[in-house]
Amino acid sequence: MLIELNNLKPAYLSDKQVSDSQIYLQESVVFEKEKRYVIEAGSGKGKSSLLNIIYGVHEKYEGALHYHGIKKDQIKKDQISYVFQDLKLFKELTALENVLLKNNLTQHKEITVIKELFNQFGLSKQLNQSAATLSLGQKQRVAIIRSLCMPYKLLLMDEPYSHLDDDNMKIIMEIIKNDALENSASIIIASLGNSTELDADQILQI
Repeated sequence: MLIELNNLKPAYLSDKQVSDSQIYLQESVVFEKEKRYVIEAGSGKGKSSLLNIIYGVHEKYEGALHYHGIKKDQIKKDQISYVFQDLKLFKELTALENVLLKNNLTQHKEITVIKELFNQFGLSKQLNQSAATLSLGQKQRVAIIRSLCMPYKLLLMDEPYSHLDDDNMKIIMEIIKNDALENSASIIIASLGNSTELDADQILQI
């Protein structure tokens, strides 16, 4: 067991709004170690809130959240890696600098491995380009690379491929799955519905 939710619900949502949810207000929802999960729902249904609650940056919720095998005080350091929906890149830094900013703290991957990730993600020509000048799809790929350049037991991804074409998505999702396996980690992806490439162990509706 990795994460357990008990009767959990964001405070801003009413019981009626989540009456059909397979996650919110459920007696027990468990996310297991080394499993892949997809959370599906339309916009505004609470997908991002769920990931933010798990990551510890959204504290206005009812119910309980329990971590098993995750050190809560070390979540942002080396326990949970997160691709936020708004990506949170530093616009003034280059694509590579955005990735190294985190990796330099953990020394999780060698620079040669990081550059190879850029190559596999089709971003070798954007290494030294400022994040402000990247397309949205390119920014998403940089944010994903950054998320893989730290140790983690759980990888959270909030609509990480909304601006990627099918070919890029297949390549990237395969890399993500392999990286999670190497880390013996779980994946939780919030999705609007296009989630087949993850080959999820379980798909849950909010």
